Amino acid sequence: MGRIKEIRRRRTFAIISHPDAGKTTLTEKLLLFGGAIRVAGAVKSNKIRNAATSDFMEIERQRGISVATSVMGFEYKDHKINILDTPGHKDFAEDTFRTLTAADSVIVVIDVAKGVEQQTEKLVEVCKMRKIPIMFFINKLDRPGKDAFELLDEIEFKLHCKVTPLSWPIGMGIDFKGVYNKYDKKLDIFDRSSLVVNDEGASILLDSIDDPVLDDKLGESAHKFREEFKLVSGVFKEFSKKEYLHGDLSPVFFGSALNNFGVRDLLDCFTDIAPHPQPVATDTRDINPEYEKFTGFVFKIHANIDPNHRSRIAFVKVVSGMFERNKYYYHTKLKRTFKFSSPTSFMASKKEIIEDAYPGDIVGIPDTGNFRIGDTLTEGEELNFIGIPNFAPELFQYLENADPLKTKQLNKGILQLMDEGVAQLFTRTADGKKIIGTVGNLQFEVIKFRLEHEYSALCRFEPVDLHRACWIGCEDKNKLKDFKDKNSYFIAVDNKGKDVFLAETAWSLQRAQEKFPDIKFYFKSEI
Repeated sequence: MGRIKEIRRRRTFAIISHPDAGKTTLTEKLLLFGGAIRVAGAVKSNKIRNAATSDFMEIERQRGISVATSVMGFEYKDHKINILDTPGHKDFAEDTFRTLTAADSVIVVIDVAKGVEQQTEKLVEVCKMRKIPIMFFINKLDRPGKDAFELLDEIEFKLHCKVTPLSWPIGMGIDFKGVYNKYDKKLDIFDRSSLVVNDEGASILLDSIDDPVLDDKLGESAHKFREEFKLVSGVFKEFSKKEYLHGDLSPVFFGSALNNFGVRDLLDCFTDIAPHPQPVATDTRDINPEYEKFTGFVFKIHANIDPNHRSRIAFVKVVSGMFERNKYYYHTKLKRTFKFSSPTSFMASKKEIIEDAYPGDIVGIPDTGNFRIGDTLTEGEELNFIGIPNFAPELFQYLENADPLKTKQLNKGILQLMDEGVAQLFTRTADGKKIIGTVGNLQFEVIKFRLEHEYSALCRFEPVDLHRACWIGCEDKNKLKDFKDKNSYFIAVDNKGKDVFLAETAWSLQRAQEKFPDIKFYFKSEI
């Protein structure tokens, strides 16, 4: 198969949602349809509840939440599907924001009972800023929830997304009868007793919604469905693939991921309309995926993906050309070339060595500390991919060593976890005190847990009274030195060596900005 055809058949997307909307369950059902796994991790049983396939870290299994992006790939109907399953918890939104730089489209999962939640609003806003095509899946139709029209209005009002339903539910909760697939003009009947992945034989093709088959299958519900569907057709705009690809129109599907219902409809439509790999911006030009030379960037690093071997993996999104095993590639920041003998593809924590990869694919590169998030690889060209954000933290605590005999393990562990981007380490220059900054309290718990269980290091966190940390810079080095000298107790460096101002209060930050107008204060740093 030719290189261009390989590019065109790839679909790389992120799944995002508020916690507990069913994002990870939907991911698993997509993998089931793709034949990538045989048994779902979440089993509907009072006695058995295995960990979700994509939640492979120990703390994820214990807490039942996703705290890191998982990468999974599979083949489906002559398409190569790459899924980026992101954390839903707001404390790990920064990981999700960075993952979106590697996604060409997005599926947003919404809980039918809870509707649009705050975290979903923030994530969709980022997608819209980047003009990423969005598709919605309204989940848990087998449970009581909000009216379908109310949910669509909520999406349009809160998320500012123009929507078009491509499927429509028939009932809800205990009255849930099934879904009419408007895109493929077929009816799927919901069977509460079946947890088997629906095959195509379970669908009924219809000439129109006036087909008498509807009355046979739905009984009294057929009349209400026809009324609702005619209203839907009159109120909402017809689907336009062009508008979807431009990020101006979002298709909506309904279903129940836990029951494997409505997932195939979503997947079939997605593979048909979702974009293949798209151009990506660099500091010199946009790189088209059909450009012959290899380029790619690191959007995620995971330490201890296999704790038994202390392995560290850099996740590289292939942007153009073709990545090949044992070929030398140029690291544009280090100005060095590297050869990768064991590049891998992923199925959550499982990985296998690959010989090559195409634009849209995610390659795992074993790393000994040469890579950081945002690094660029090329075949020799000097360029750097841009737009991967690093946000100023808002919560701070001193990091204290709880076991001096494990100082080496603690230092190694904290540096590797910081490279992942889960939090940021600031070392105050006045006294060498180490301060961890995060955007959410749960991150402190995750750091402490992983240090103990992955690095055999014990730490404790102590309160520190800080308002914000922001990066500082100035074209005049003498003025920057003067500012640092006069605020020496509040100056730190991050783990990349960049200068940081630690503001105790909002007033002290404002005063510093007014007193030193030539100093620039940055609350977002591009990695």
